[in-house]
Amino acid sequence: MVVPDDSMKAAANAVLVKSSLPSEFTNVVKGHDFAEVAEEKGSNDVDYNKLLRSYLSSGFQATNFGLAVNIVEQMIQWRPPKETLDDKSMRPDDRCTIFLGYTSNLISSGIRETIRFLVQHKMVDAIVTTAGGVEEDLIKCLGSTYIGDFKLEGKTLRQQGVNRIGNLVVPNENYCKFEDWLMPILDKVLQEQDLQQPWTPSTLIQRLGRYVPGKSLEKICPVFADDHTALHSFS
Repeated sequence: MVVPDDSMKAAANAVLVKSSLPSEFTNVVKGHDFAEVAEEKGSNDVDYNKLLRSYLSSGFQATNFGLAVNIVEQMIQWRPPKETLDDKSMRPDDRCTIFLGYTSNLISSGIRETIRFLVQHKMVDAIVTTAGGVEEDLIKCLGSTYIGDFKLEGKTLRQQGVNRIGNLVVPNENYCKFEDWLMPILDKVLQEQDLQQPWTPSTLIQRLGRYVPGKSLEKICPVFADDHTALHSFS
């Protein structure tokens, strides 16, 4: 079959369109060059600052991660605008108030240790989380969570007294230990409530924190009463 010249020209025009790159495309794709950095430093030690900055130009989801890194850096480096200093509404040493939000599955995972580091070194000012985010943190003080598999069969795990969170598994006894630990504390909290002691989710979380090692941080959890604490009402 002979292809008409017009068809060949149309195909060529479609494939070989002359490039006219828009001006906003200036960030060239380039990943972290470990060899180049090692040569500069004279060692194979990782330069984490350069590694994280390279994400911005690596493409795919790494670029979104790099954008998030930039936002975090802006939060850390923020200082009051001059006009707020002129009208005395802020002080020169005021800083951006950083809220960290997360759900319970992050605490169930190893990200818990990263969050603990941020809190320990005062890199965040407040935590906003779910009821499970608080409870899973406390439960991990009482028992371990294990690596499993996303494909584990729920029926079999139930017969074994094991719960699955993604590819993590948690023994039932962890939750039993938590209830045995929690209920006496809530009994005391209820007595104080009867004496007109006001309780909010944050003050209750702070009270629970007194019974576990470590320092506390202001935590905001409006729905804290929706989880295991609700079971106290039925006991």
